[in-house]
Amino acid sequence: MMLVDTDVLIWYLKGNLNARTEIEALSEFYISVVSYIELVQGMRNKQELTCLRRALRAWNAKIAYITEDISAKAMFYVEQYYLSHSLQLADALISATAVANGLDVLTANTKHYHFLKDITLKGFKPE
Repeated sequence: MMLVDTDVLIWYLKGNLNARTEIEALSEFYISVVSYIELVQGMRNKQELTCLRRALRAWNAKIAYITEDISAKAMFYVEQYYLSHSLQLADALISATAVANGLDVLTANTKHYHFLKDITLKGFKPE
Protein backbone atom coordinates (compact mmCIF):
# COMPACT_ATOMS: atom_id res chain seq x y z
CA MET A 1 0.00 0.00 0.00
CA MET A 2 1.03 3.57 -0.65
CA LEU A 3 0.86 6.85 1.23
CA VAL A 4 0.77 9.71 -1.28
CA ASP A 5 2.65 12.83 -0.22
CA THR A 6 1.09 16.27 -0.39
CA ASP A 7 3.21 17.39 -3.34
CA VAL A 8 1.92 14.64 -5.64
CA LEU A 9 -1.67 15.52 -4.78
CA ILE A 10 -0.98 19.17 -5.53
CA TRP A 11 0.50 18.24 -8.91
CA TYR A 12 -2.63 16.19 -9.64
CA LEU A 13 -4.98 19.00 -8.65
CA LYS A 14 -3.02 21.36 -10.91
CA GLY A 15 -3.65 19.03 -13.85
CA ASN A 16 -0.25 17.31 -14.12
CA LEU A 17 -0.57 14.25 -16.37
CA ASN A 18 2.18 12.26 -14.64
CA ALA A 19 0.48 12.75 -11.28
CA ARG A 20 -2.82 11.72 -12.81
CA THR A 21 -1.26 8.54 -14.21
CA GLU A 22 0.39 7.65 -10.89
CA ILE A 23 -2.66 8.29 -8.74
CA GLU A 24 -5.18 6.67 -11.05
CA ALA A 25 -2.99 3.54 -11.24
CA LEU A 26 -3.55 3.04 -7.51
CA SER A 27 -6.77 1.22 -6.64
CA GLU A 28 -6.65 2.82 -3.23
CA PHE A 29 -4.11 4.72 -1.19
CA TYR A 30 -3.64 6.66 2.01
CA ILE A 31 -2.86 10.26 2.74
CA SER A 32 -1.75 11.59 6.09
CA VAL A 33 -4.16 13.85 7.92
CA VAL A 34 -1.25 16.31 7.74
CA SER A 35 -1.45 16.28 3.93
CA TYR A 36 -5.20 16.80 4.09
CA ILE A 37 -4.73 19.82 6.36
CA GLU A 38 -1.98 21.21 4.09
CA LEU A 39 -4.27 20.87 1.07
CA VAL A 40 -7.21 22.53 2.83
CA GLN A 41 -4.96 25.40 3.93
CA GLY A 42 -4.08 25.93 0.25
CA MET A 43 -7.71 26.21 -0.84
CA ARG A 44 -8.94 29.60 -2.01
CA ASN A 45 -12.66 28.95 -1.59
CA LYS A 46 -15.34 26.39 -0.66
CA GLN A 47 -15.65 25.23 -4.25
CA GLU A 48 -12.03 24.07 -4.24
CA LEU A 49 -12.62 22.29 -0.93
CA THR A 50 -15.64 20.52 -2.43
CA CYS A 51 -13.50 19.44 -5.41
CA LEU A 52 -10.84 18.07 -3.05
CA ARG A 53 -13.41 16.05 -1.11
CA ARG A 54 -14.86 14.66 -4.35
CA ALA A 55 -11.39 13.75 -5.59
CA LEU A 56 -10.56 11.90 -2.38
CA ARG A 57 -13.75 9.86 -2.71
CA ALA A 58 -13.12 9.16 -6.40
CA TRP A 59 -9.56 8.02 -5.65
CA ASN A 60 -10.77 5.81 -2.80
CA ALA A 61 -8.20 7.59 -0.63
CA LYS A 62 -8.14 6.89 3.07
CA ILE A 63 -6.93 9.40 5.64
CA ALA A 64 -4.38 8.07 8.13
CA TYR A 65 -4.75 9.85 11.44
CA ILE A 66 -2.03 10.63 13.97
CA THR A 67 -1.73 8.18 16.85
CA GLU A 68 0.45 8.18 19.94
CA ASP A 69 2.90 5.85 18.14
CA ILE A 70 3.10 8.21 15.17
CA SER A 71 3.64 11.18 17.46
CA ALA A 72 6.47 9.41 19.29
CA LYS A 73 8.11 8.32 16.03
CA ALA A 74 7.86 11.84 14.56
CA MET A 75 9.34 13.29 17.74
CA PHE A 76 12.27 10.86 17.46
CA TYR A 77 12.78 11.77 13.78
CA VAL A 78 12.88 15.49 14.58
CA GLU A 79 15.31 14.93 17.46
CA GLN A 80 17.56 12.86 15.21
CA TYR A 81 17.33 14.75 11.91
CA TYR A 82 16.28 18.36 12.37
CA LEU A 83 19.78 19.71 12.98
CA SER A 84 21.48 17.52 10.37
CA HIS A 85 18.81 17.50 7.62
CA SER A 86 16.34 20.27 8.56
CA LEU A 87 13.51 17.75 8.89
CA GLN A 88 10.28 19.72 9.14
CA LEU A 89 7.26 18.93 11.32
CA ALA A 90 4.92 17.97 8.47
CA ASP A 91 7.48 15.65 6.86
CA ALA A 92 8.26 14.03 10.23
CA LEU A 93 4.57 13.33 10.82
CA ILE A 94 3.97 12.11 7.25
CA SER A 95 6.97 9.77 7.32
CA ALA A 96 6.10 8.49 10.81
CA THR A 97 2.55 7.82 9.59
CA ALA A 98 3.88 5.79 6.66
CA VAL A 99 6.26 3.75 8.82
CA ALA A 100 3.69 3.11 11.56
CA ASN A 101 1.18 1.85 8.98
CA GLY A 102 3.64 -0.13 6.83
CA LEU A 103 3.12 2.13 3.82
CA ASP A 104 5.53 3.19 1.08
CA VAL A 105 5.63 6.92 0.29
CA LEU A 106 5.03 8.33 -3.19
CA THR A 107 6.72 11.74 -3.32
CA ALA A 108 8.55 14.13 -5.60
CA ASN A 109 10.39 15.40 -2.53
CA THR A 110 12.61 12.39 -1.86
CA LYS A 111 15.23 14.76 -0.41
CA HIS A 112 12.85 15.39 2.49
CA TYR A 113 12.90 11.70 3.46
CA HIS A 114 15.90 9.87 1.96
CA PHE A 115 17.91 9.89 5.21
CA LEU A 116 15.20 8.00 7.11
CA LYS A 117 16.36 4.39 7.17
CA ASP A 118 13.01 2.72 7.86
CA ILE A 119 10.96 4.33 5.09
CA THR A 120 10.46 3.06 1.54
CA LEU A 121 10.21 5.81 -1.06
CA LYS A 122 8.81 5.78 -4.56
CA GLY A 123 10.04 8.84 -6.41
CA PHE A 124 7.61 10.85 -8.51
CA LYS A 125 8.69 13.07 -11.39
CA PRO A 126 6.15 15.69 -12.48
CA GLU A 127 7.81 16.06 -15.89
